[in-house]
Amino acid sequence: MHPAFSVLFLTTLIGTGQGLFLALYTGQCYSLASFLPEQSTEFYTFGSLLALLLLLAGLLASFFHLGRPERAWRTAARWRSSWLSREVLLLPLVMALTAAFGLAHWLGYTQPWFTLGGWLRVDPTLTIGLAATLASFALFGCTAMVYAGVPFLREWRSTFTVVNFTLFGLSSGFLLATGFAAYSGNHLAAVYGGWWVVFTVLAMLSRLASLYRNAHLKQKSTTQSAIGVRHQFVVQKAQGATGGSFNTREFFHGRSEATLEWVRRSFVILVFPVPILMIGTAYLTHSRTLAIVAFFIQYAGLLAERWYFFAEARHPQNLYYQSVA
Repeated sequence: MHPAFSVLFLTTLIGTGQGLFLALYTGQCYSLASFLPEQSTEFYTFGSLLALLLLLAGLLASFFHLGRPERAWRTAARWRSSWLSREVLLLPLVMALTAAFGLAHWLGYTQPWFTLGGWLRVDPTLTIGLAATLASFALFGCTAMVYAGVPFLREWRSTFTVVNFTLFGLSSGFLLATGFAAYSGNHLAAVYGGWWVVFTVLAMLSRLASLYRNAHLKQKSTTQSAIGVRHQFVVQKAQGATGGSFNTREFFHGRSEATLEWVRRSFVILVFPVPILMIGTAYLTHSRTLAIVAFFIQYAGLLAERWYFFAEARHPQNLYYQSVA
């Protein structure tokens, strides 16, 4: 498939925004349960604002992928059957709840209504945060199912797609939260960093497993079946048209196998070992900025990973239209 950069930024930015909010809410739950000291109002307010900006940037990026942006509202019309429509409805909901979470902290709506089990203090921010958490995980699922729900793209049609989208969002969001907390001098940086390592290792195992799976997939269609010829040796020499077409632009990335290999190796290195080494170095040196640098390096790797995610999907029509003589 052809990787559209607007979709690359859409999926990675909203994933990071969701992950950052979930990190903030995790920190609040630790505080409300008295496992950690309470954090300042500014920490949650500015953290929620940053998450909201990432979600908004992802939403804006999506408009560059629309042929008729003025008709974008119609994408929400088929929510009963379309994962894309559900994603379109959930994204504004997550943004609204994230904004409400930060606003509640800014206005000081943190007095507990009641206490559960003698240790969990339930206040408005906890309730809003719980709703936003549920909506965020639902959004992860809907975004992933837009691709995992395509039956004829077998590289996407896998549980790994949903797991990877979720884990990559959590990893990038918690890494940004680690950098944000470290730069703010907040002791939550160690908590976020610990969870980030867990999510990153799980994401690495899941993505490597999906790479192995996709590399060993046996395609149901062949060049012979595409044109109805049963000869044992059939080689494609032309693209099926005298010039470029929609088929050759939208359903094939147009890159060589060497380029694909380079992108695959690059994102595996940038997303996993490099940030882990940098976070370990930041912990040993007590650096307040190294975690932020690690986030930008990992995010660059995530863009490469998402590009490869689209490029590795082999559309059946490419058996006829891909090659250019």
